[in-house]
Amino acid sequence: MARMHSRKRGKSGSKKPAKTIPSWAPFQEKEVEKLIIKYGKAGKTTSEIGMILRDSYGVHNVKAVAGKTITALLKENKLTKALPEDILSLIQRMIVIKQHLDKNKQDMTALRGLQLTEAKIRRLVKYYKRSKRLALDWQFDTDRLKMYLE
Repeated sequence: MARMHSRKRGKSGSKKPAKTIPSWAPFQEKEVEKLIIKYGKAGKTTSEIGMILRDSYGVHNVKAVAGKTITALLKENKLTKALPEDILSLIQRMIVIKQHLDKNKQDMTALRGLQLTEAKIRRLVKYYKRSKRLALDWQFDTDRLKMYLE
């Protein structure tokens, strides 16, 4: 599959782990749910929780062990944030690029990166409005970027 903003092909993505729970798996369903809720209350994002479970606890696939995704478990316990994680990370990237452009006004490569990041955010907002994860009247405002992260 081709990359989004370049015409290059790139390498293919990784394969999902097996859906069966191996016999050596150290944690069962309830224990994994408790760990997810613990890290969710600590303010970790879903991807950070997944990496912690993989690296520290040996849980290779949360959905295979717990039967639900990390996002679904956090939503059940009302620990999700107002904005989805991917939009928040793109907003953080925009803030960093804007700070760089304030110091380096002639950096056209960074300006192009800012434009591409804004395009990704707009595309994601349209998707999340269609899937009703964002309110239909929600607007993305580039002037108030840091407000979204609070």
